[in-house]
Amino acid sequence: MKNLHFKILLTFYLTAASFIGLAQQTQVVKGKINDAQAKYPLIGAAIFLVGSDPVIGATTDVEGNFRIENVPIGRQNFSVQYIGYKSITLPNVLVTAGKEVVLNVDLEESVEKLQEVVVTADAEKDMPINELAKVSARTFSLEEVTRFSGGRNDVARLATTFAGVSAPNDSRNDIVVRGNSPNGLLWRINGIPIATTNHFATLGTTGGPVNALNTNLLRTSDFLTGAFPAEYGNANSAVFDVQFRNGNPDKYEFTGQMSAYSGLEFMAEGPLSKKNGSSFLASYRYGVASLAATGTSAIPFYQDLSFKVNFGESKLGKFELFGIGGASRIDFKGDDIDETDLFANPDQDAYVDNQLGLIGLSHLARISQNTYLTTSIGVSTTHNQYLQDNLIKNEQGETTGLFRATNVENRENRYTFTSNLTHKFNARWSLKAGVLSELYDVNLFTEDRDNRVEIPDNNNDDIPDFFIPITDINDTYTLTQTYAQAEYKFSDDLSATFGAHSQYHDFTEDFAFEPRAGLSWQFKPNQRLSAAYGYHAQAAPSPILFYEEETSPGVYERTNSDLEFMYSNHFVVGYDRNLGPDWRLKTEVFYQSLNNIPVESTPSSYSIINEGADFVFDQRGSLVNEGTGTNYGIELTLEKFFSKGYYLLMTTSAFDSRYKGSDGIERNTAFNTQFVYNALFGKEWKFGKNGKNAWTFDTKFTTSGGRPYTPVDLDATRANLGREVRMDNIAFSERYGEYARWDVKFGVRLNSSKKNISHQFFIDLQNVTNRKNEFVRRYNEVTDNINLVEQIGFFPDVMYRIQF
Repeated sequence: MKNLHFKILLTFYLTAASFIGLAQQTQVVKGKINDAQAKYPLIGAAIFLVGSDPVIGATTDVEGNFRIENVPIGRQNFSVQYIGYKSITLPNVLVTAGKEVVLNVDLEESVEKLQEVVVTADAEKDMPINELAKVSARTFSLEEVTRFSGGRNDVARLATTFAGVSAPNDSRNDIVVRGNSPNGLLWRINGIPIATTNHFATLGTTGGPVNALNTNLLRTSDFLTGAFPAEYGNANSAVFDVQFRNGNPDKYEFTGQMSAYSGLEFMAEGPLSKKNGSSFLASYRYGVASLAATGTSAIPFYQDLSFKVNFGESKLGKFELFGIGGASRIDFKGDDIDETDLFANPDQDAYVDNQLGLIGLSHLARISQNTYLTTSIGVSTTHNQYLQDNLIKNEQGETTGLFRATNVENRENRYTFTSNLTHKFNARWSLKAGVLSELYDVNLFTEDRDNRVEIPDNNNDDIPDFFIPITDINDTYTLTQTYAQAEYKFSDDLSATFGAHSQYHDFTEDFAFEPRAGLSWQFKPNQRLSAAYGYHAQAAPSPILFYEEETSPGVYERTNSDLEFMYSNHFVVGYDRNLGPDWRLKTEVFYQSLNNIPVESTPSSYSIINEGADFVFDQRGSLVNEGTGTNYGIELTLEKFFSKGYYLLMTTSAFDSRYKGSDGIERNTAFNTQFVYNALFGKEWKFGKNGKNAWTFDTKFTTSGGRPYTPVDLDATRANLGREVRMDNIAFSERYGEYARWDVKFGVRLNSSKKNISHQFFIDLQNVTNRKNEFVRRYNEVTDNINLVEQIGFFPDVMYRIQF
């Protein structure tokens, strides 16, 4: 089977190579230029190809649209100018034969403008789209997701290249930011929160083995890692603010892709009506899971569908319909599993079934030139089912029977309404205010009789006599958030933001008020200081909030239902220095104080702060908001943006992450790896007439400290019928070995000389040294001992993409 897939990929590659020719190929570059704050079109703005002679460029029409014909294939730089606005440069725009390039540009009005002079400024290539984010923010694009080695076309794994972010786990893409739990991450798609974007995710967690977000649908989006603006709430660590792009409103275009890890996919886009600029974009993907390095011999199956429909401009405003849906399943057969499997137990058959989905409708209404209102409604769902059968074996280890040991079925539906108003008073003042309300419909069911000493076997048939009901919940609650944030520009070089966010949880009747502020000062043309503060609140996840504890024999009660919001104070100071036209040095110092963290009411080391890096939550009741935590550290980024055919990125983070449970002892958190270092390098060599094709090379090296863990109490585990018992009195006192991985990627990008077709092929050699990083030390029922399970070693990922 694997040989067949590689033969298919080789055939694609040879077919692609046949399109190399000698004639020059050009492409169309088009888009829209708007005011950055009020989003109204800028009429007569100029955009031109840097270095072109004669000049290749265009000016915008009354709708702010432009169209540039005959742009040469390859990486190009564009300059955008408009009277009274800061001009910017768009560097290294990749132009291919198979797809028209769409550039949506926002220009910032100068507060020191001269009426008839174009104000120039250096391009801020590293700044986020959300101008209210003054620190700890970075944009990411489709090309970056696919360019970097080891990324597996996963936007979450791309984030691990940024300073302050770590994910020392090859089997999952959980994002640890500055020592925080992955559960502190907020995912948003086109402004609507979604619980997770990952296949095989479980309720309440944000990570998973495979991301369902199709990178081919993404437009440039933001990733924020601390002290984020007031519009973001119910998150304590980071925000992934993902945007789907529009389809091409002028012509039909298609993309086909095959990857060993992300699977087979096909995407189509094109106009619905050229009169009003309406368009569609849709993509379907099916996981070729037998090729994927997942850390298990079981075969996962997954598929997802993503789409966006832009209904164009109308008298009622602009409407957009968008969505994502995914389904995944995997069957672990105990007789086919060995004891080193990352996820399964050879004494069990387990069946995992997951679904996720989001559908949303957004409307943009322009009230005046300087004011617009954006309103969205959406429905999202997360469902996971886990069924476990325990195998009955004889003395020879042969399976003689089985019985159902665990039934889990969880579903959380969210019904979302959000609306925000943006108003630009003048070049100095702008304001954004809004409301977000989510109705949670929660259904949780768990019953278990797996290795429980409290369940008898009176008839001696090796089958426990009954199930223990863990959870049986069908309930709802509403979380309502409001926010307002203003920006004031003292000058073109000095600006400040200030605002507040609030949340009300109608189930716990808890209210949170969260002030936010930021400052940015370009005190020299090549140097900038920034600072920000944020007070952030986050609600307890549904599986913890609704946990039912056995308070007396046979009586189960919700003992966590009064949990309040968890809080964190973020303080960030940053310094940026441009070392040259394409070089940047950036450092940030951060301090985060967490309080009101749920811990046990009796002295113990447990804290919810350590949840989130696994598929399940600890079953803990009678929690109280008395825990604390502290994260602090420094981050350094040295980056050479892509120019002259190569790029370089080095990031390092040194931090400390600690917490106190109800026993008052300060300990490492589960995510305190203490340091993370990344080094990335990429080079392109042009070939063919006019350099329209390119050989590519990319490499990435990552290392981090070892994750703290709580050792297993072997004697207590054996006495507990193999149900693992950890030494909570010395929680997170030991560490796994340091994590290290080196990835190398080779590729080629080809553009047809006679047709609008482009091809891309690469082979990504992941973990080329075949280093077996430590995954977990756990009790093994087969060996009746504590064994080390290692992560996956060397794995080659291949991808072929065709656009036409």
